[in-house]
Amino acid sequence: MVTMPVQEVKRRGMSILDNSLSAGPVYVISHNSPRYVVMFADTFREMEDALAEARIAASEADMRAGRYTKGTADELMAELMED
Repeated sequence: MVTMPVQEVKRRGMSILDNSLSAGPVYVISHNSPRYVVMFADTFREMEDALAEARIAASEADMRAGRYTKGTADELMAELMED
């Protein structure tokens, strides 16, 4: 994990991030905690696509295993409002 203090980013600008991104996402540290993650846009899109595929796969597995209920939208809304 590549980390960088927020002060360093403020002082040196995007060029410091560009140089560090070749090693992967950069975690920008503020108040001793990771506050931001900077990554290439293509990497972010790949992550979003992988997450969407994983969600679909999990839903399909639930369907095959019978972990679902049938009902109308009104029934679902009524159930949600009970909680």
